[in-house]
Amino acid sequence: MLNVLIKNGTVYDGSGANPFKADIAVKDGVIVDIGLIDGDAEHVLDASDLAISPGFVDLHTHSDFTLAANGRAESQVHQGVTTEVVGQCGVSCAPARSSADIALMAPGFIDGAVETTWRSFGDYLDHLGKTPLGVNVAAFVGHGTIHRAVVGDALRSADEDEMDDMVALLDESIEGGAYGFSTGLEYWPGSLASPDQLADMAKVAAKHDVLYATHVRNRDLFYDLGFGEALATARAAGARLQISHIQPKFGAPDYAMQHAIDMCEQARGHGVDVAFDVIPHDWSHTRVMAILPQWAQEGGVEKVRERLHDNAIREKIKRNPRPMWRLVNSDGWDRIVLMQSEANQDMVGMSFDDIGRRRNTHPYDAVFDLLLEEEGDQMNHLMWTSQSFDNGDIKLALEQPQCAVISDTQALAPYGCLKHHIGSLSGYGWAARFLAHYVRDQGILSLQEGIRRITSLPAERLGVSDRGTLRKGACADITVFDATGIESHATVETPRKYATGIAHVLVNGGISMRDGQRTEIDSGRVLRPN
Repeated sequence: MLNVLIKNGTVYDGSGANPFKADIAVKDGVIVDIGLIDGDAEHVLDASDLAISPGFVDLHTHSDFTLAANGRAESQVHQGVTTEVVGQCGVSCAPARSSADIALMAPGFIDGAVETTWRSFGDYLDHLGKTPLGVNVAAFVGHGTIHRAVVGDALRSADEDEMDDMVALLDESIEGGAYGFSTGLEYWPGSLASPDQLADMAKVAAKHDVLYATHVRNRDLFYDLGFGEALATARAAGARLQISHIQPKFGAPDYAMQHAIDMCEQARGHGVDVAFDVIPHDWSHTRVMAILPQWAQEGGVEKVRERLHDNAIREKIKRNPRPMWRLVNSDGWDRIVLMQSEANQDMVGMSFDDIGRRRNTHPYDAVFDLLLEEEGDQMNHLMWTSQSFDNGDIKLALEQPQCAVISDTQALAPYGCLKHHIGSLSGYGWAARFLAHYVRDQGILSLQEGIRRITSLPAERLGVSDRGTLRKGACADITVFDATGIESHATVETPRKYATGIAHVLVNGGISMRDGQRTEIDSGRVLRPN
């Protein structure tokens, strides 16, 4: 007897090919037949007037810690995601020398939510594998986390001996199950690394044939230096390159997106295996700490607190000519919004222009005050977002066949220890927004091509051969949805609303959503290469 039979749907197999009417049969977690199927099944799911597609693959997330805290991945499963790739932008939960390092480096860290006993990358994956998971998880290891494990928080790059240790630790982490290596060169400590050092580490990724993903150094005024460095690193290392969220930021020239695409095309013509991805909205989010210059971050949160209590140092920080967001020194505070705060939850969703007025202070000083009001290491996890991207750039990127679509968010839930968390403004609706806004409403891509961008394309880049397409023998990760009715409801004011339009979701054959309702089934797995 079959476990699941999905009947009467329109199949989009993930390849970008034209859809066709068919049923899909699942047994023991695997697709065993596609066609007009008669037979008995434990569960029969009606897909009349619905699209049947591979489960969505989110190639770039920061759910490293939130999945350990609550593995049900509610925000992702509710919009059809069946696989997440964590450990992006140079930060990951492991390797670590201590629980204190995990608290500093783990994205979405919550004190007391998880017993942080792991140290190696393999130990972290083992820990995650014991957690009931609503999605499959592939994990990258972050350069910044490796740097901290070897160098600590000193404001300098690694010396030769330390680089040897970092390379060895990267090799050990990939052997332990890391699916790739990531850098975040716009952030400390990635900003300290030289191109030679990055190439030496990317060579380890190339040796293991895993992906090298990078958040480049700069995507505004000097965008071409950042993208050029990424391409040169991959070329020198012989590594497969994924440029994360390629869209330029506020401050870049109007032609920057086209130029970046041209640079990738030229490098591809010279043998560099490069692709990229975009976030399907015009908001850019990050940690508030990232606005501080490197010298102001040295020594950890306690040293930062000391500096922010000094008015002279505050003024020096304000004079920083190259803040991470050029909106800041352009006084664009009305386009910068507080996204997550433990100490000031009542201000989440407010612009810093409004926060400054409410507190009768300059918005920049409001930023410093909010940092100081976060307790302990939570200072590291104060989040904000800015309207720094351009929709025209997103459209241009999506027109390129090698462009995947990502969330750059965290798997969350509106209850329990994650109830106040916001990974991004589209955390609860990125896939739904992409399919509704860019595919259905704007018609930038056909539905079959849009589905390819969040199924087979990211699976291929990751190197996963048994997911991302609907075919006999593939793992039964399947999303059934209403292409005419799928919708994101997440906004600046209401960021924690589930998407709608998803009817059924299967993860490894387990039915995690049925008839639009989340079930108690969590059948996700930790994926490891080879």
